Amino acid sequence: MAIAINIESPLQDDVRALVSELNAVLLKLSPPEFCFHMTVEQMADAKTTVLIARDEGKAVACGALRVHDRGIGEVKRMYTRPDYRGRAIGGRIIDRIESLARDKRLSHLVLETGNQHSAAWRVYERAGFTRCGAVLDYPDSEWSVFYEKRLTNQAAA
Repeated sequence: MAIAINIESPLQDDVRALVSELNAVLLKLSPPEFCFHMTVEQMADAKTTVLIARDEGKAVACGALRVHDRGIGEVKRMYTRPDYRGRAIGGRIIDRIESLARDKRLSHLVLETGNQHSAAWRVYERAGFTRCGAVLDYPDSEWSVFYEKRLTNQAAA
């Protein structure tokens, strides 16, 4: 069966488990003060749209779009379970996030990721993101790598 990606609530038990797994992975790679986690409760707010990839009903990957002021969209909570990596699921989620951002007439997307996440960097770079300086209110540190992507639809003034 094909993997389906849909907008869902993060407040489901299996999505909570997926996000918990993501948090554990991130904490192995970066000091806690440089892990900028959103809780599932924060993910459920009106500024955030959560995408869940499912294989025969099982939550296997996630990602989110958080809308900020000035036409900025932030890519958050990207994760694919190890058994599902290498199947372009992350790229499909990024494509959906970009489509949502364009629908919302955002001017660009930004993201922060860790300095040891080379697999994630490849996903973002394949999707047309380029490295940039610190974004939003993230500290510029050795633990973070920042990306941005300008969108053709410019946000209304």
